[in-house]
Amino acid sequence: MGIYKYKFKDKYIVLDINSSLVYDVDEMTYDVLDYYKKESSEKIVSILKSKYDEEEIKEVIGELKELEAENRLYTPEKKVNRKLYEKGIVKAMCLHVSHDCNLACRYCFASGGNFNMKKEVMNIETAKKAIDFIISNSGNKVHLEVDFFGGEPLLNFDVVKKTVEYAKEEAKKHNKIFRFTLTTNCVLLNDEIIDYLNKEMYNVVLSLDGRKEINDYTRPTANGKGSYDLIIENIKKVAKSRDELGLDYYIRGTYTKHNLDFYKDVKHFSDIGLKQLSVESVVADENEEYAITNKDLPEIMESYDKLTDIYLDRLGTDKEFRFFHFNVDLDGGKCEYKRVSGCGAGCEYIAVTPFGDIYPCHQFVGNTDFVMGNLNDGITNDEIRNKFYSSNSVLDKKECEDCFCKYFCGGGCHANSYNFNKDINGIYETGCDILRKRMECAIYIKCKEKELVD
Repeated sequence: MGIYKYKFKDKYIVLDINSSLVYDVDEMTYDVLDYYKKESSEKIVSILKSKYDEEEIKEVIGELKELEAENRLYTPEKKVNRKLYEKGIVKAMCLHVSHDCNLACRYCFASGGNFNMKKEVMNIETAKKAIDFIISNSGNKVHLEVDFFGGEPLLNFDVVKKTVEYAKEEAKKHNKIFRFTLTTNCVLLNDEIIDYLNKEMYNVVLSLDGRKEINDYTRPTANGKGSYDLIIENIKKVAKSRDELGLDYYIRGTYTKHNLDFYKDVKHFSDIGLKQLSVESVVADENEEYAITNKDLPEIMESYDKLTDIYLDRLGTDKEFRFFHFNVDLDGGKCEYKRVSGCGAGCEYIAVTPFGDIYPCHQFVGNTDFVMGNLNDGITNDEIRNKFYSSNSVLDKKECEDCFCKYFCGGGCHANSYNFNKDINGIYETGCDILRKRMECAIYIKCKEKELVD
C-alpha cells in the first residue's frame, strides 16, 4: 500500500503509512502520486501536461524520488518482533471495586453495573490481594497502573482510599510507582471526594453523554429520572479544579443512534467550560434500538467533519478544548513495538472482579469463558492467556493489511471483535470505518495547527 492520500476540506494530504510521516501537498503533487508508482516519468508528464507545466511536473517527480530514496516516502515495512509482550508480566489493572451502580444507562455493557453477576462491592482484603498480585507479577516494570472501575466505584469509596494507601506503602517496599485513575458517573462527587481525587488520581474519567436531553435519555437514574441536573455542577467543579491544577481528566461521552449529531454534544461541553473531551460510538447488537449500524455512517462522518470545524474555530480562544481522538502524534510517533502492538488485554493488562476473578479486560468481565484465573491461584487458564498473546499484533490480522490506520490503532478492540465475530483475532468493521474517519480529521487538524505555527 505504501501511502494513503486524501483530500479533506482545503488540503491535499499524503500519509506515508509505514513511517506515519504526513505531507501537506499541492494539487499537482497529489495528482502525480496517482501515477508515480505505476508509470514512467515520461508517461506521467504526458498524462498531466494538459493540466500542469511540464517542467514543474518533472520537478515534483524528482522531489518524490528524493523522498523515496531517503526512506521518507513509500517507506519499507520494518521487521518487528511479533513477541510483543513478555509472558506473565502485568503492569496495568482495572480494579472492579463495585459491581453495583446508582444509574440505569440504557446502553450499559455492564448490565446495570453488575456484569450479569451478583451485585457486590470489593472488600479491602481482595483489593490488597490485587495490589500484591500486580506487584509480584510486574517483573522489572517500575511504573504500574490501577484504574478504579465499576459499576460505580464511588459506591465503595472507602475501599478506594484504603487501596491507594496500601498500594503506595507496598510500592515503596518493592521499588514500584503506582499511577491511579478512576471512572465515575459523578453522582456521588462532593468537595471531599474531589479534593481526594485531585490529590491521588493521575486521571479522572467523568461520564456525561452530552446535552441535557441526550444525557437524560441515555443515562437515567434508577427511578427513571434524568441525571444531567444531578451531575453537571459536580462535573464542572472537577473539571475547573483539575484545569487549574494542570491535572488530567476527560469527559467520556457515548453517542448512540439517538445523537448521531454528537458534534452538538461536544460543542455543548465546550460551551459550559469543559476542556478535555471525548465521545465514543456505542458498540451494541444491531437489534438494540440505540445501536449504530452501517446505515448511520454517513451522518456520523458528517458529524466528525463539523466537529473538526468547531475544534479549529475554537483553537486559541477561551473555548479551546482537547478532543481525545484528535490527539495523534505525528512528530516522532510511537516506537516500533507500540506501533504494532494491541492494547495489551490479557497480557500486560487485566481486570479483577470483586470476587477476585481475573479477566483479560473489563469488557470481558461477566463472560465466564474468559476467566483467566483468580487472585488466590493466579492465572491458571493458559489457553485463554495464549490466545491474547498470539493476537496482539496488528501485523497478524489479515483484515488490517491494507488499512492506513493500522499503526495508529494496533488492530482494534478484542472485545468488539469477539462480540461481532466470536473471535478475538478479528475486527469490528463499523468501528474501523469510524476510526478511519477520525484519523482523517485528526491528521487534517495537525496540518492546520502546523500551518498556524509556521
